[in-house]
Amino acid sequence: MIELGLARIGLLLRDTHLPWRAVHVAGTNGKGSICAYISAILHAGHVRCGRFTSPHLIDRWDCITIQESVVSRSLFHLIESKVKQRNEEDGIGASEFEILTATAFKIFTHERIDVGVVEVGLGGRLDATNILEKPLVTVISKIGQDHQSLLGNTTEEIAYQKAGILKRDVPCVLDDTNPEGVRRVISSYARQIGAGPIIGAVHEYSNEVTRIWETLQRDDFEEHQKANIYCAFQAARIALENELGGTEPWNLVSAIKNIHWPGRLQTTSIELLTGRVDSILIDGAHNAQSARVLSSFVHHKLRRPGHNVTWILAASQGKAIPDLTRPLIMAEDHVVAVEFGTVDGMPWVQPTAATTILEELKGQGGLGLRLNASKDVLGALRWATKIAAGGPLVVAGSLYLVSDVMRLLRDKEDITPYR
Repeated sequence: MIELGLARIGLLLRDTHLPWRAVHVAGTNGKGSICAYISAILHAGHVRCGRFTSPHLIDRWDCITIQESVVSRSLFHLIESKVKQRNEEDGIGASEFEILTATAFKIFTHERIDVGVVEVGLGGRLDATNILEKPLVTVISKIGQDHQSLLGNTTEEIAYQKAGILKRDVPCVLDDTNPEGVRRVISSYARQIGAGPIIGAVHEYSNEVTRIWETLQRDDFEEHQKANIYCAFQAARIALENELGGTEPWNLVSAIKNIHWPGRLQTTSIELLTGRVDSILIDGAHNAQSARVLSSFVHHKLRRPGHNVTWILAASQGKAIPDLTRPLIMAEDHVVAVEFGTVDGMPWVQPTAATTILEELKGQGGLGLRLNASKDVLGALRWATKIAAGGPLVVAGSLYLVSDVMRLLRDKEDITPYR
């Protein structure tokens, strides 16, 4: 069970000095990518930078990086053990995520970083990361419906929770491709607490947008990726102004050119697992908004005449399955439903039963072959490889399923998902 609030994280960190400054990023989709872009730019500008995102991909510590490298396992366990000891001795009753957040922040202090790029775990207002009191800049990415039981049933209600990371006299970069109602809620809250200015990352800086693409010399970014890059660029600019006295990021923006955020529109090979020669696509799309983005990508890049798409799907309990499947699954597509395994450090996360996913799909009709793989992720990959017969194959529905696939690959070869 998730219980939001700042009291427990405050107790865990009460004697910890946090001398580093932060870039704090909230939103429904795109947060992790924005954090990766920001830290890459700051690192290129010789700012000693840490990054904390969630969830982890394979190991609990891979969500914490120092200078673009995953923190060592030994340091993570050393700091985490001290946090857990305080939690136990003082009877704080902190959640796993609160312990992880405290561990990350203490590691940042231990490693003497200048700037920590921090992704909100859930919501914003009562998220453990919101213990940060005076960030350099806050960022609000694209907002959609997710975790409604905790954050509200409308995008406006959810936006209000995300806006809780805003701070007085601290600028906020906003993805202004968000709906008008979302922008209005955030602007209103900013005025109420004296935060700002609000910087619209896309529409207000159209000339700079053009210059970004000229600098990157790439034209294959998806629209949502472009919006994420705009947000990251503006946030990095503000951070650089504070840390380096006004250094412009134009000569640094190329640092994001080769950033590939694991589990988001990622192509990878599963030949060692299944013998399939062609790459597959893995994407952690887990809500309606991200499913629509993935659907657009698959439609324009993968679907072709005579080859239906084969899907391997999982979902966390509580997700609205039709919101995921309706944008993704087309007539005659093949589907194997599977359940991801235990998520280390996140015992509250449980998979939706594969039978439930297949039951929900019955309402769509006109589908191709379907299989209940239960908890057998490797079996799902092998079945999908056989059925796809070289055609498009996509793993989606949950980052935890992506993690399972990446872990299977790591068991076969030494892969490094972050680069």
